[in-house]
Amino acid sequence: MADHANCPGLLFVWTNIDPLFEADFNKWYDREHVEERIAIEGFVVGTRYISSQAPRKYLGLYRTENMGVFTSAEYSKAFAHQTPWSVANFGRMRDAFRRVCAITAESGIGAGSWLAIVRLGRPATPTELLTLADLGKTVSTIDGVIVTRLLEPDAALSTPLPAEPRENRILDPILLIEGTSEPAVSNAARVVTEQMGIPSGEIATMEMMWRLQSTEINRPAA
Repeated sequence: MADHANCPGLLFVWTNIDPLFEADFNKWYDREHVEERIAIEGFVVGTRYISSQAPRKYLGLYRTENMGVFTSAEYSKAFAHQTPWSVANFGRMRDAFRRVCAITAESGIGAGSWLAIVRLGRPATPTELLTLADLGKTVSTIDGVIVTRLLEPDAALSTPLPAEPRENRILDPILLIEGTSEPAVSNAARVVTEQMGIPSGEIATMEMMWRLQSTEINRPAA
């Protein structure tokens, strides 16, 4: 396996939520959880998405400077000592999906308000990873596509959430496609699925809710 220690990292948390607690879940994310995570040294930006067409309604993405952030003392402490509000909402999640990924290829810059998610659906061969990276570069030139990112999950760091099914859990690569409209990212995703032999019905599309950058908050003094 390639050494991804110096790659940028991405914490990927995708979930449904018990409808009885959905309002509290969103309040927790918006008023505590995103800021709490982005306040950790090495976290760069956190973004929330809501489903347009996806098997799970909510997605949280947290970018880090490198993969080492996920083994830092500060992150380990936050992960091991969740707030009571966090514990309650983790318990309300349904069909959760948590991955800690290395960003091993990026094409483009910036951020789009729409996101397409393409999962390979199987462990990747080295050739398939190269093909996915090349496809990300290719579709990044499509009008309306802003940036693409190839994610490779880390098996040791991608510990499942309490609500995450353990059976048939696949740590497959994920290609993220960000753009200015849902048709733009969907069309780009279809190019990828056709080339990779992935059913087009596996494409998920989501719309950005909001994002928080580390430069926008005051971290505690060292």
